[in-house]
Amino acid sequence: MIKPKSIKVNSTIGVVSPSYWLDENVLKNTTKFFTDLGYNIEISKSNSLQWGPFAGTPQERADDLHRMFADPKIDAVMCARGGYGANRVLPLLDYDLIRKNPKIFIGYSDITAYLTSITQKTNLVTFHGPMLTTYKKSWINYNYNLMNRVLTGENNINIEPPESLKTRILKDGTGSGPLWGGNMSLLINRLGTSDTLNTNGVILFLEDIDEYLYSFERMLVQMRTSGMFDQINGLIIGELEDIRDQEVRFGRNTDEIILDICGDLDIPIVSNFPCGHGKYQATLPISITTEIDTTKKDSPITITDSAVTKES
Repeated sequence: MIKPKSIKVNSTIGVVSPSYWLDENVLKNTTKFFTDLGYNIEISKSNSLQWGPFAGTPQERADDLHRMFADPKIDAVMCARGGYGANRVLPLLDYDLIRKNPKIFIGYSDITAYLTSITQKTNLVTFHGPMLTTYKKSWINYNYNLMNRVLTGENNINIEPPESLKTRILKDGTGSGPLWGGNMSLLINRLGTSDTLNTNGVILFLEDIDEYLYSFERMLVQMRTSGMFDQINGLIIGELEDIRDQEVRFGRNTDEIILDICGDLDIPIVSNFPCGHGKYQATLPISITTEIDTTKKDSPITITDSAVTKES
């Protein structure tokens, strides 16, 4: 495992757009939150490139990521937004370059594909967490404070959910293992490729947005029948944003669907955890040991190990 260096106020954050580009006004307004805190911001070249909805061609986006990892002045790489397009860029990435220049890399949604592929192929710890679009409407202290705790090297972080988003315990138990996961659609997209996620012995977290209930069940069934759940030690379902029903009612909510498909697994299962496309987003370090303990009713998730190395 390769842990990137921690960051602090006055570190330089490189902002990349490896999928869709971000509106220039949103980019300006959201980066100001970080410069006001004392961080330096370096905007990547790709965000000004517009190839349809994409921030440049696949090769231009790959080159941009390479520049950010290779630049010694950049301490961490934060994605501006997700969207779609990672699957065109992944085959173009120089994983040796990334491995030789380890640094914090953070994002979610379409960025799931980058996180899991980079960590599996380089052993570099990556981070499923806030992007600039997280702060499009307003600054969210919960997200920043938790991100700061993770990225500055704190360990044994018990993740307390915000008051308005209580984690639900669907199945009691305890489990521990390296933390892996992300957006369900992206994880399913990588099945059958060299980037298929190895879930043996892991704590798996899943989230998604803008799906019908039947589609959510279909994804869970595909994951179950593909073997993704066979050897996991725990299952965390994040906030499922904008999951909707159709005219002919599906008849079960998301928690009931989860238990229907996964309830026979001998593992702890929790839902409504603050990760994904909702307002509140915990920073989750990919491959770092994490524990689920449902006896801690209000905050059953603990990141037990530090995810970064502290500067001496």
